[in-house]
Amino acid sequence: MENKQIKQAGLKVTAPRVKILDILEHCGKRHMSAEDVYRELLRQDEDIGLATVYRVLTQFEGAGIVCRRHFESGQAVFELNRGEHHDHLVCVQCGLITEFVDPMIETRQERIAAEHHFKIEDHSLVVYGICQTCQRKKS
Repeated sequence: MENKQIKQAGLKVTAPRVKILDILEHCGKRHMSAEDVYRELLRQDEDIGLATVYRVLTQFEGAGIVCRRHFESGQAVFELNRGEHHDHLVCVQCGLITEFVDPMIETRQERIAAEHHFKIEDHSLVVYGICQTCQRKKS
């Protein structure tokens, strides 16, 4: 599947691209920094440098394979572009990222944009707070 996705994006199929896409698809973590991908490559004894990871992720972003997100930590994270829109809850203590979809929020955003004669091209909603696990630890 990875080879097909890479070709459809107009990129040449190379070993680093295939391996990095495989990690993004199968490692079980939906939001990964370039450093996370690099650490996973090292764990798998792959000889792909951090600069190559950054370059490939940037190419994947340009090709629409991944989306780059910037959360409060300031560190960019990447997630596979699966074509469905979703928003994020981010824990400011542990960094947990939870995805959610709420049709009422989407409808309200569209209504607000229309009221202001604004055409939405893309948007991102990120809610920062404290997850349940961190709340329990505080108590």
